[in-house]
This record gives sequence, C-alpha cells and structure tokens, in this order.
Amino acid sequence: MAPRPSRKRALQGALAVLSLLLAALAAAWWVPLPERLLERHSVVVEYRDGTVAHVFLAPDERWRVPTVLEEVDPAYVQALLALEDKRFAWHPGVDPLAVVRAALTNVLRGRRVSGASTLTLQLVRVLEPRPRTFSSKLVESLRAAQLELRLSKREILSAYLQFVPYGRNMEGVEAAALAYFGHRATHLSAAEMATLLAVPQNPNRRFPSPANVARLQAARDSVASRLLDAGALPLGPPEARVTPEAVLAEVRATPLPSRLMPFPREAPHAAAWLRAQRPGQLVLRTTLDAGSQRLTERVMREAAPGLRAQAIHNGAAVVVDRERAEVVALVGSLDFFDTAHGGQIPGFATARSPGSALKPFIYALAIDEGLAGPEQRVADIPAAYGTYAPRNFDGKFQGLVRLESALSQSLNLPFVKLLQQLGVERFLGTLRLAGVTSLNPEPGHYGLSASVGGIELSPLEVAGLYLALAENGRARPLRVLAEDAPGEAQELFSRGAAWLTRRALSLRDRPDFPARRQLTGLPSQVHWKTGTSFGHRDAWAAGSGPRHTAVVWTGNFDNSPSVHLVGAETSGPLLFDILEGLAPRGRTEAPDLAVPPDLTQVEVCAWSGHLPTEACTQRKLVYAERSHVPTAVCPYHQQVEVEVATGLAVSPACRAGRRTEMRVFLSWPASVRRWLDEQHRLLPQPPAFAPGCEPGGARRAPQIISPGAGQVTLLIPGLSADQQEVPLEAESEEDRELAWFVDGEFLASARADERVWWAPSEGTHEIVVSDDRGLTARRILKVRERR
Repeated sequence: MAPRPSRKRALQGALAVLSLLLAALAAAWWVPLPERLLERHSVVVEYRDGTVAHVFLAPDERWRVPTVLEEVDPAYVQALLALEDKRFAWHPGVDPLAVVRAALTNVLRGRRVSGASTLTLQLVRVLEPRPRTFSSKLVESLRAAQLELRLSKREILSAYLQFVPYGRNMEGVEAAALAYFGHRATHLSAAEMATLLAVPQNPNRRFPSPANVARLQAARDSVASRLLDAGALPLGPPEARVTPEAVLAEVRATPLPSRLMPFPREAPHAAAWLRAQRPGQLVLRTTLDAGSQRLTERVMREAAPGLRAQAIHNGAAVVVDRERAEVVALVGSLDFFDTAHGGQIPGFATARSPGSALKPFIYALAIDEGLAGPEQRVADIPAAYGTYAPRNFDGKFQGLVRLESALSQSLNLPFVKLLQQLGVERFLGTLRLAGVTSLNPEPGHYGLSASVGGIELSPLEVAGLYLALAENGRARPLRVLAEDAPGEAQELFSRGAAWLTRRALSLRDRPDFPARRQLTGLPSQVHWKTGTSFGHRDAWAAGSGPRHTAVVWTGNFDNSPSVHLVGAETSGPLLFDILEGLAPRGRTEAPDLAVPPDLTQVEVCAWSGHLPTEACTQRKLVYAERSHVPTAVCPYHQQVEVEVATGLAVSPACRAGRRTEMRVFLSWPASVRRWLDEQHRLLPQPPAFAPGCEPGGARRAPQIISPGAGQVTLLIPGLSADQQEVPLEAESEEDRELAWFVDGEFLASARADERVWWAPSEGTHEIVVSDDRGLTARRILKVRERR
C-alpha cells in the first residue's frame, strides 16, 4: 500500500529541514570565525606586585589590555549578565524569549522601545560592524550561532569583555578600568561597575569627557537603579546591613571621571626591552619594584641637566635585590624621548668598557690562588707588556704600594701584572661563569688590557658580578621576569676572598670618594668601585648596600668623549644617592665584621706583607685564604754582615781579622730604583762589599724587563732610528754590572738600575744581557715599519 501523500510530504519536509541543519552546521565549521578574534592585544608590563607599569598600543592602534575572565571582579560579571543577557548560560546565540518579548513590546507601544540583543550578538557586532538592516541582523544571528557552536560560553564571555567598546580607540573592560579609574578591573565599586556597564550602550557619547558628563551620569545612575532593583549590585558584606537606597545614593554622589587617564608608561626602556625579549607574550610580570623604579628614575632625571651641560647625554642604572637576585629597577637612559642622542636605547643591556670596575674580581681570584695578599707590596711603576704599556688614570706612579691600597686607589700596573700571573682566559672564564655573555668567544681575543677596561660588559652583567661579590662569591642569574625560575648559583671565588675584597672596597680615604659625600657621608655598609674607560667615554660606579646592589653608567651612546666622564665625579654620586634612598630606615643589619671561617691569620713582614725571613724584625698578623696561603717570602729585607769600622759588607771568605755584625737593609728591585732615579728620588741601598769580599757568584740570572716578551716595535716612517730608541732594562738579584748585546754585537754596559737605549732597525733581533758572572738572559724583538 503506497504511503499517504501527507506523510510523504512531511517526511520530505523533515529531510529538507535536516539537510538545511546539516548544511548550516557544516557552514558553521567551514566558514572562518571573525578575524578580529585573533587580533593581537596591547602588551602589558607589570610591576612585581601586579600593578601596571606600562601599556603598549595594540598593533591595530587600539588600547586593548589583555583580559582574563577569572581576574575580572565577579560582581561586575554578574551585573553584566543581569543587565544585558539574563539567559546567556543556555541560549544558542539568539534568545527566542527575548525576541518574542521585544516584538510584543514594540508592537504594543508602536515604536522600538526594547531589543533582543544577547552578549553573543553584541560581540558579533563589535567584531564585524554592519549597517543596521534586517539582512545584517540575519547574518549576525547566524554568526552568533556559529560562535556558540565553536566556542564555549566562557570563551564567548571572555571575548566580549576583551572587545566591548568604551569610546575612541579603547576596547575591553581592563583598558576602560585603567583609563577611567586608574586601576585594574579586579576590584570595582558599585559606581565603577555602573559606569563600565553604561558606556558600551553608547560609547562615543558616554566615554569620560567634559562634553559627555551629563549623559554619562544619567546613564550610570539609571543602570545602578535597575541593577539594584534586580538585586545584581553588591551591597557589601552581610554584617554591614547596607540598603539598596544607600548604595544608590552613594553611586549618585560618586564623582564621574571627566576625562580619560593616560595609560601607565613607566619604566619605558625596561618595558620595550622585555617586549622585544619575549615577542608574542602579552602580559609580562616583572620583578621591578614600583618604589625602587621611581626613585632610581628620579635620581637619574634630576642629574640629567647637569650632565648635559658637561656634554653627557646618556646614563643607565640597574638595582638588584640582593636576597632574591631580582632586578628591582632599570633605567636605560636619561631621557627616553631624546631621539637626538639615542634616548630609546636600553643602556642597561648595552655593552661598554667598564674601565677599572673589574679589578676587584682579579683581586679576589688572586687571593684565592695564593698569588697575593692584601698587605703585600706590589710595584706600581712603568712597564711594557709587548706593545701594551699601561698607565694609571692620573699618569703618575707610586712605586711600591700595598695591594689593598692599589685596589682602593685603582692603580693599573699591579692589576695588569696580577692578570698576567692569573691568566687572561682564567679570568674570562670566571666572568662567563657569572653569566657574562657579551664577551667575544674567540680564544686569545683579549689581552692584559682586560684588567683596565679592554673588554665590554653591560650594566646588567656588571650588576651580576657585584651581586656575587656582596653574596660571598656566589653568582646567581639575575631575574627580571617573575615567571623565570631562580638559576643555580655558581661559586666564583671563596667567601674569604669576597670578604677581603669588600673590606678593601669599603675604605673611604681614596681618590674615588665623592667630594659631595665628604660633607654628607655615605650610606652605612657600602662597598663600591668606580671605573673610567680609556678616552673618557664611560664612567661607572658599582657597589652594594645592606639590601641592594646597584650599577650606574654615564656616557654617550655615540661614543663621544667628555673630560667630565670620570666614575667618581659623574656616576659615583648617583650610585650613593640610589643606595641611600633604598637603604632600610632605622635599625640596620650588623656590619660586615664577622671573619669567614675559610680565612686564617698568617704572620707576615709588617712592611712588605710577604712571609717573613730572619731579616724581617717587625711582623704582624694578616688574614689569608686558609687553603692558599701565599708562599713567597719577603724579597726586600736582607741581613748583611758588615764591618763595624767601615760599614762595608763582608763575606765568610774575608771575615777573619775583622770586627763584624749583622745589620738589616731594605733591598729595592732594580726596576724600582731605576724609576725612582728618573724621578730624581734616591733610596738608601745596602752597603757595597769591602775590597776582596765580593761574593763568589749570583744565585739567579738577570731577567729582561724591557723589551717585553712578544713585543713588536713599530717604526714611524720618515723618523730617524735615533729618535725611536728602544729602552733595554733588566733585573739582577745582586745588582751587578750588566752587559747588553744585540744580534751578537756588544752595545753597552750598565748597572741593573740603569737603562740602556738601542736604535732599532727592521727585522728580528736577539737581545742578550749578561752579568759579570756569565749568567745571561735572551729575548727576541721584532721590529717593522708601521703601515
């Protein structure tokens, strides 16, 4: 029996409806979602406590701060749903009940008084604006259904909160809360909620501005009244017993924002640098502390006019929390908007020559290796190392000085020699272990000038080194982003070496003691070091207080010099202002007096600081690294047996028949005597031997000091050889007469404390020095014409 026509038509109709439904579902999955859902938002940089430090415009030139649904005040979300879409949780994008209600109301009133828009439909209109026509509404309904099929309710609500318009180029509730009230949307008052709900209904006529105040106030108060009637505005905690009338009165009495607040633009260098470091990341929670950042910026900003008057246009600062190894302040330059002088360059991450700022680490490593002790006398006299002839900052030399004084006075020659003993690659390896990455990896690229600024480090890298010094030789990676896990600590040098270095850097009677601080004093418990690069291009100051380590650099990004670029004069005062401003008030921690257990007391010669010999009559106790006590004995004091009648020295071979006694004399190295003689300064010397009492032989061969090992001498074309003479210098233990030979030909004879000059010629030459006992030393010198 054939089916009835009515049943057949019904079946065909059902199939048609099913086909349309399947086609609609296929289209919903095949047609791409609105492109603006993928639009990138503003990048937000936050302080360590979550407050906003800096907001960048989104790529489409809108302020659209990333919004996380869980971080928005839940009372605001509840009020939004009560006001705009009560059945949001279950409708499929279009609310059929709202459509019927709106149609009936509009027909009965004879005009449009009610709409049926859902949050999903509103989101569609924001993402894809269209003319207000019937066909547009049909497309919007289909788009809304597509969103409901493809996205969860939470995702739709999050997108709405992100893109909801708030006037001009502002979108999203987080951006509006910042621009309207100056804070995030995490916690909102009843008046703030009503304002944020009122503006999107007509954003261009209600956003905060003098022209919109009356309209915004009327809309806000109306929204608050409706929400209170619906029980959708919070009345406070139950025990407060606040009535809806009281809340409404408070809302009406709350002043409206009359204009948009500027978005936070603090720490601009750090914000731009971090955004470049983490491309694609929208929220960057830093370790920066708002108070520390603002204080550091203020110190640098207030110094800027005086520095500019001295042709210094750039400066950077880094401040680190010692306990956490977290950067709490970053300043990249004196003026971010000074485009004429590269004001937007992040100076804290730019490698520059540190001058003498790295000497404390050579000092600490030398102590750890047993190469030197703080009390040892070291030579500060002119010397050449190949073609490298270092000089002190002031061009003067001091002869023999204590190593601790050499560090506090930032003398160059003692640290060049220490680096030579320590090894350049050993030193560079320690820097890399501390996290320094800006060094050239090629072996042999750096020479002994690394001790006085012949390498380049960024202020952030220098801060990491000085943090290690403050924290007993343990280097930890500096954290700038809160999400980064703390790195593993690396031991650069021992606790004792760090303590002895800090003690040397705490001395205040030194050349880099800032003049202004002679009147005001220094913050307590501060150790510091300044540095000035060659040619007055960089001025540094680095040090630590009880809770912070700070580094300040001043200079010019275009590398132009200024005679005023001196660490103690330009950067030093800024360092102390920062450390004092951040120092804890009132009672502070105990001073750094406790002697580390890895130090032990060693008896040394009171004058030379070396292990004493019998000739050292005055001695004292000093601290040294327990496992690496220096073993060199005092080379300066010597006991000499002299004839009482003449005061001349005698030897066992000629002692008979003479009345003798033992006397102690200071014996100065020939290089020191030679330098002092050139300064027209005389030193007492041990007596000469009595006739017939000369010793039988020298214990050590002479040692050539100049020319230096590996030296290459360059001749200036057109200048005669006599005007380009090379100095020949040597050390001799007994200060004997020395004979000099060049390429096998005798040149001259002179005592060890005298210098001989030789007029060079192109080629490779063998230089030989021989004493009167036949002991010799050789050196190869290459001479070529400068091209």
